[in-house]
Amino acid sequence: MRRDSKLSSILHLLLHMAHSERPLTSEELAGFLDTNPVLVRRTLAGLRERGYVGSGKGHGGGWVVTADLQQVTLRDIYEAVGSPTVFAMGNRMDNPECLVEKAVNQSLASAFEEAEALLIQRLSNVTLAELSERFNAEYAQHRGGNHEN
Repeated sequence: MRRDSKLSSILHLLLHMAHSERPLTSEELAGFLDTNPVLVRRTLAGLRERGYVGSGKGHGGGWVVTADLQQVTLRDIYEAVGSPTVFAMGNRMDNPECLVEKAVNQSLASAFEEAEALLIQRLSNVTLAELSERFNAEYAQHRGGNHEN
């Protein structure tokens, strides 16, 4: 099963936008992800509805971050992109008749719910500003000649 990378992709674009001194076009943003500009526009439109980004048309137009990076969390962005399913794993059948499978489902469902709740809580604890600070630190380290991975 293919991983859903929408959250990671949008965070990637938001950081590029936050560090750009000018609006970035859908084509430029699509280039960062090696994807289609239509997909970028469609996804960013949902963030625009929530006030996280804005867009301008015409010469000099493009996408910009409009939200306060200190106030927006990774959970906010996760929810803005539709709260994608966290785990690719799941129960074989939702309503099994087999008692063994029912027991398996109950155990797995409980574990999945706890793990998902923990992940979403962690997303609530990280702001876009913190991501930006991490990028700045990496960038400064890279420019300083330290190229260790």
